[in-house]
Amino acid sequence: MLVFVDFEHATGYDGEHAERVLAARTRITYRLEDLSGLPCHLVRYDRLDQALLDQLGATALLISGNSVTPDVYQPDEVAPIHDILRRTTLPIFGFCGGFQLLAQALGAEVVALDGPVDDDNPVVFARPDGRPFEYGYHPVDSLAAAKGHRLWDGLSDQPVFRHAHGFHVPNPPDGFETLASTRITPVQVAVHEERKIVGTQFHPEYWTDEHPDGRTVIANFFDWAGLT
Repeated sequence: MLVFVDFEHATGYDGEHAERVLAARTRITYRLEDLSGLPCHLVRYDRLDQALLDQLGATALLISGNSVTPDVYQPDEVAPIHDILRRTTLPIFGFCGGFQLLAQALGAEVVALDGPVDDDNPVVFARPDGRPFEYGYHPVDSLAAAKGHRLWDGLSDQPVFRHAHGFHVPNPPDGFETLASTRITPVQVAVHEERKIVGTQFHPEYWTDEHPDGRTVIANFFDWAGLT
């Protein structure tokens, strides 16, 4: 049983895009089931505990992104899931905000993007508050560590994924290796080989027929983690 953790904050479901986000969570749950051949249970991050994982017979955790800034989450809200992420032996894949949650649980810092905003390049644009935001389907640059890694099987040196983030993890947690980056986001993919943990700052779960590389990465994760 896969467990897909919805990391959206309650306030994130008050906005105009709430229904779209909710629908996307269901669609992604089905995508993970279809891709892995395993059932997938969707659960809110503040409802997750070890008893539920044991009851479900969980075999892996996958963590969604979110739409709010990291400071919206109070320490006591995320303490239980932080503890699970530190202690569990299950394979883990964190998507965007899910990677940031994972990084914080393991002692890394999450900060706002700080880089050039090019008016002629829609990949990075300025939000109303002036902060840069990386958005859209565009390539990441594979680093030396990606060469020959099973997570990167079937991908080119510049695979294309969906980006939508204004925060990032500038340095991965201890024990992680960086596989890919972009100009403004130095850690686009980080992996822990021994624990079978992956974090991506992009959103592989939003693959399309035109841009299928996200599907490949998630399928590779299932294979690498021994789930398929």
